[in-house]
Amino acid sequence: MNATTIFITGATDGVGKLVALNLAKQNKNATIIIHGRNKQKLQATINEIKKNANNNNIDGFVADFSALEDVRKLAQNVLSKYNSINILINNAGAGFAASRYGKDGTETRMTVNYFAPFLLTRLLLPAIKNAVPSRIVNVSSAGQSSINFDDIMLNKNFDGVKAYTQSKLALMMFTIDLAEELKEDDVTVNALHPGTYLDTNMVNAAGITPLGTAQSGADAEIYLATSPHLKNITGKYFNVQHESKAHTQAYDSNARKKLKELSFKITGLED
Repeated sequence: MNATTIFITGATDGVGKLVALNLAKQNKNATIIIHGRNKQKLQATINEIKKNANNNNIDGFVADFSALEDVRKLAQNVLSKYNSINILINNAGAGFAASRYGKDGTETRMTVNYFAPFLLTRLLLPAIKNAVPSRIVNVSSAGQSSINFDDIMLNKNFDGVKAYTQSKLALMMFTIDLAEELKEDDVTVNALHPGTYLDTNMVNAAGITPLGTAQSGADAEIYLATSPHLKNITGKYFNVQHESKAHTQAYDSNARKKLKELSFKITGLED
């Protein structure tokens, strides 16, 4: 990790903030790029990391991941300053308690947890490929459920937990497909469950008693992003720091094809 550029989404509190802080401490030569929804909170986090990590190479960008146009602008702004990204950690997420609809008027969890990182990652691929060997880490969850392709936004039968769990499976399916796509480019793509009910705002907002610390989740994300043991490991799912198996549908190539086609359509990208 020398002179590395690392981009962490959803890094103004909780696990993402700890990942940014820890990585800034570990490598003073690294440029840490963080993302958040709120401009004031983002700047406060930048200042806090600079002070506590004794590292001034901290940059930040604002975007609301419930609006895909915000994601497009975010990618454009990042690429205008950085032509190489060694590590992308898609950490931003919306939990059970998030509002049903986001800024776009679409279901918040599926948009924030899946379509936003799908779009952002694909837009940033030129910079990621410029920095090889590079890594993409997708923060999924052990909570995964099969995707309803006929009603992916659950407009007919909405359930917040189902919305969350199918969005996290979608991110895992994207991980497998992208890993296969990039296997010859020296870019690895893996996903993880950072831990069950960690002590974060997302968990607390849902009224759930935390079972683990945010730091343990940060440690797991950092492991996937930096461990030399994972140098050539790609397309895998990790339960914290141990390779595991995702939901059965993740390994269904027909389901992944359906999701990929739908994802390009909804995000407006060309396959």
